[in-house]
Amino acid sequence: MGPAITVRSRAWPALLCAAVAVLVAVAQPARAGRYASIVVNAETGRILQQEHANARRYPASLTKMMTLYMAFEALREGHLDLDTPLRVSRRAAGQPAMKLGLEYGETITVKNAILGMITKSANDAATVVAEALGGTEVAFARMMTRKARELGMINTTFRNASGLPNRGQLSTAADMATLGIALMRDFPRYYDYFDRRDFRFEGETHENHNQLLDKYKGTDGIKTGYIRASGFNLVASVEREGHHLVGVVFGGRTPGSRDAHMTKLLDQGFRRLRTTEVVALPRPRHHPRRGGPQGMAVAARDGAPAAGAGMAPDGMVAMGDAALPESADDSTDDGAGPPRPDAKPFL
Repeated sequence: MGPAITVRSRAWPALLCAAVAVLVAVAQPARAGRYASIVVNAETGRILQQEHANARRYPASLTKMMTLYMAFEALREGHLDLDTPLRVSRRAAGQPAMKLGLEYGETITVKNAILGMITKSANDAATVVAEALGGTEVAFARMMTRKARELGMINTTFRNASGLPNRGQLSTAADMATLGIALMRDFPRYYDYFDRRDFRFEGETHENHNQLLDKYKGTDGIKTGYIRASGFNLVASVEREGHHLVGVVFGGRTPGSRDAHMTKLLDQGFRRLRTTEVVALPRPRHHPRRGGPQGMAVAARDGAPAAGAGMAPDGMVAMGDAALPESADDSTDDGAGPPRPDAKPFL
């Protein structure tokens, strides 16, 4: 042990109170707010805008981006084919909306499960894929978390394949940008699925929830998400005039206001392309097969404050494994409390 430090000052009571305040802040769950955002140049890794980008938030159905990454990887490695039939378990059939309405005992092809997740954000399809690849959804969630670490997503933990409420299922805007870029980089053969406007399954047409595909020029994907605890989330990919940006927004109050805020951030991002320095990115534990930016623990380089500046450290505190009340992702409130809206809401 090193030498003890003795404080001989009348100021020590104030110092003690300050230390206690810090410890209390660190010990609290992530209640500081739901909002977070980042805009990244997908080709260079430049961070063009960020706010609370490393603060842990509920990803909601952005989770399915990792489920899809795992499915695409299984396709690439020959473990699955697009036409492979996947059996629907009782657990999968019992998942709440959004869902395709799959019934216990029937099968769905890998391709239809993929399209169901991308367009309808189908929770039942996500569980089917999870059980096919991991045996159980819990085991698959562990696989997802390990893959997140390989990709450099150091602040992400998955507890299920769909994004349905769970206090331990947390990510960051920076990590979701990393995942979006990884999907484009590692699976160009399958990434075009994210551009699908709709998907017809068993006589019903399911429209893509990502309205930017039609409303914002150059958008080619990628995923929306919602539970009450998260607000309305979005990862968007846009290519214009030879530049490719990925934007992430957490915590929108409505789908429309979230989309409007995203377009504003992307507009600013395109304007800032020539004025932002390249940010050094941490390397993943294992390098993917292709090049490109990996992982984004954010430090601002364009005069903006560092991600999470001014926030209590509680934004980085895990919340344990207790499940929140189960309810519909992308449609129904889950009734959960943390994180709370920011004191200064953006929407």
